[in-house]
Amino acid sequence: MRRPLGVLGALTVTVLGLALPMEAGSASVVEAVAAPTGDAFSATRTVERTFVEADGSTRTVSSHDVTVVADHTQNLRGRERVLISWSGAQPSGGRASNPFGENGLQQEYPVVVMQCRGTDDPDLPDSEQLRPETCWTASVAQRSQTLRSNSESTWVHDVHNSEVDKQRVSGMDPIPTEECPSADIAPYFTHLTEFVAADGTVYPGCDADSMPPEAAVGAAFPAAEIAAFTDSSGRGEVQFEVRSDVENESLGCNDTVACSIVVIPIAGISCDAPAASPSLADRSCRKQGRFPPGSSNFANDGIDVAVGPALWWSESNWRNRFTIPVTFGLPPDTCDVLDPRAPTGFYGSELLAQAALQWSPAYCLNKGRFKFQLNQLSDVAGFNLMLSGEGPAAVVSSQHENTGSDPVGYAPTAVTGFSIGYVIDRPDNAGEYTALRLNARLLAKLLTQSYLGSDLGRAHPGMAGNPLSIVADPEFVALNPGLSSTNQEAAATILSLSNASDVIEQVTEYIADDDEAMAFVNGEPDPSGMVVNPAYQGLGLPLQEIPLLDTFIPETQNTCRQANPSVYFSQLAAPVTTMRKIAESLLDAWPNVQTRCEFDLSTQQFKTGRIERQSFGSRFMLGIVSLGDVERYGLRSAALETKPGTFVAPSDKGLANAVALTEQQDKRGPFVLDQADVSRSGSAYPGTMIVYTAAKVRGLDEESAAKVAQFIRVATGEGQQVGSGNGQLPGGYLPIRSTGPTSKLYDAARAVADAVEAQAPARTPDPPAPVDPPTEPVDEPTDAPASTTPPPIGTVPDLGVEDLDPPGTSDPATAPDPGAVPVAGEVPVGETVPTAATRAETSGIAGKLFPMLLLAGFLGLMLSTGSRFFVRPPRVPS
Repeated sequence: MRRPLGVLGALTVTVLGLALPMEAGSASVVEAVAAPTGDAFSATRTVERTFVEADGSTRTVSSHDVTVVADHTQNLRGRERVLISWSGAQPSGGRASNPFGENGLQQEYPVVVMQCRGTDDPDLPDSEQLRPETCWTASVAQRSQTLRSNSESTWVHDVHNSEVDKQRVSGMDPIPTEECPSADIAPYFTHLTEFVAADGTVYPGCDADSMPPEAAVGAAFPAAEIAAFTDSSGRGEVQFEVRSDVENESLGCNDTVACSIVVIPIAGISCDAPAASPSLADRSCRKQGRFPPGSSNFANDGIDVAVGPALWWSESNWRNRFTIPVTFGLPPDTCDVLDPRAPTGFYGSELLAQAALQWSPAYCLNKGRFKFQLNQLSDVAGFNLMLSGEGPAAVVSSQHENTGSDPVGYAPTAVTGFSIGYVIDRPDNAGEYTALRLNARLLAKLLTQSYLGSDLGRAHPGMAGNPLSIVADPEFVALNPGLSSTNQEAAATILSLSNASDVIEQVTEYIADDDEAMAFVNGEPDPSGMVVNPAYQGLGLPLQEIPLLDTFIPETQNTCRQANPSVYFSQLAAPVTTMRKIAESLLDAWPNVQTRCEFDLSTQQFKTGRIERQSFGSRFMLGIVSLGDVERYGLRSAALETKPGTFVAPSDKGLANAVALTEQQDKRGPFVLDQADVSRSGSAYPGTMIVYTAAKVRGLDEESAAKVAQFIRVATGEGQQVGSGNGQLPGGYLPIRSTGPTSKLYDAARAVADAVEAQAPARTPDPPAPVDPPTEPVDEPTDAPASTTPPPIGTVPDLGVEDLDPPGTSDPATAPDPGAVPVAGEVPVGETVPTAATRAETSGIAGKLFPMLLLAGFLGLMLSTGSRFFVRPPRVPS
């Protein structure tokens, strides 16, 4: 995988030579660190701040050798997160409670990270060059200074600014008086850093009305730019979310437009020589911060502007920038735009979504291949569509009931899995928590709605003594010490799926295999006395979907809730239809909890709805997501307990160890992972799942069969080459190889592809020989062959070598399939054949006599049964 899928305890991750210390924990953790890919970025430069003294000499105030690292930069997708880390920077002071957008302005010596159109390549034309006017900010305060007093006009004394930028009014020239009528009022100072959109539209940025539409209040996406914090050792890191032109049309980054991530360590404005009578601006320029390193600015007090992020565009800061060129992959609608052919849709699992996003262009842009499209549905629905012929193939992660007459083959196509994704902040604004550990019983508590949520849940019968949320659960605290114990409703649940899914079945199998977890589900209190929600006691696991069984409606004096009585615990759980929605909720720290209750002025009625986004510094949210989404969105994954005290997070090694434990129980069937084997292993990731392309090996039309076979071969060939390009395997998937632990999957996929392409014809039974009714009694011969004796019911008759292939030698195109309906001459593996399916014999008198003997035996059986029924005396009650 491209980067660690969960930061674990007592480890040091080295990324391009940069050691990043990780948190230590009390329990052992299986290592889950992956090496960076070849498209990473690393650069070092000296960042200085200087003052020109009155005598003309220059004094160096500070100097830092700063190294910036980006873990990947190529073929990015919208909302993908890039891990940016640095070392050697000036430690920050006055840490903001929220570093995004304008909320991060009130802190000193931050590292500003933003996305800009253009690059610093001198060979490109001016229109493609990076400049402050092509860098995105979501607010006016981040890019323009209007009507500032003399003491606030620090930039006019920046020694590196041009004389034009030191004027009372500078920046955009001329200032549009119609759009910005109050920008030029003497004696106040103004500098406008306008934004130039991809289509050439110029937004002055003098007020909210003159900003691009994506910067509007209440925009669909929260601000992405960050004023990030550097710790006392000079280190820091952030997950920076890039935006394509799908999310930000004005910025306009896509596969044909060059863009960059710009990292600016704020070292402070370098000041020119003071005047004979220094002004307030002179003195403001030379300030060096009022907050000590490592401190916080919870009160949002004013800072020394000279060392703050608002002047990122001023030359002293801008010249210290690290420009990280990035490229974007093809947009999601590429195949629709460039290939007019009708797509061939495969239906099913969302686990394949991120791989399909990269694979699709490799099909539609190659005219020798069909136009592949993944239509995401529940695994069951996708499988049923395949059986009914509405789709040539299904994408599933387990065996499903074959209700049709044609056998189905399961071709391993990808190795991935689920993750318990999370976003959790440490107390006192100390940054994100990165070492979450969970066990099966904690997941059982969350999925059975056994936390009370808030005071509204305290009246629930049978569990009034339970904690309000997981942060107050002693079991959770013991595994994750040092987190905030402040309750919030989102910490009482885990965001999950509302529809049937193989993912939920795998999650609940993990729970079902744990004795302590199942004891809790069946009514046994945990060591602290917490009990299961009575509505879920005895719930049989595993399940493909978690039902909402609770019916508790709290009684309250709240007028809004009285007008909208609802099942409280269903509002807490509020499951959604796709894992992508869960991933985006984690990305935005916006729980789907539906307990918000307020008065709507427009309708003059009370209404309920989704709660607000969580505040940075106090976030706590859990969700079941795919490993593909974890990688794309840069989410964090919890380590899950296997052996007592051993926790395994998703990694190539953990997935490979799990694959090694799988067994294929039926020919052309899926490989089964026994969670008991996972527990015994201790090093296998419990959330590992194999994604299969399931298709008929008989009864599929020739064209569809050829497409399915082509897909399997391409997907398990070039599609397993790791990378971010078209047709390659993205992060979050373990490559399937022809050697190593995944070789059995590779071989199985190729065998199924051959069988699908061959489409074995249905066999028809041999026509029975005509039988003449006997005209006179015939003596029973004494030398009748043994084969004429009907076998006992429930046994398999000897059909001969031409009908039953020996194990391991059958042709994959013609071998019997366990999912097929038996026909004469064909015996599914592991099944018995009723007497009616035996072959008719025509040799000798016994062949004519057999029907009469069978009839006589049947009549005798009926007579015997009837006699017992009528003769037996009735039972006398005792």
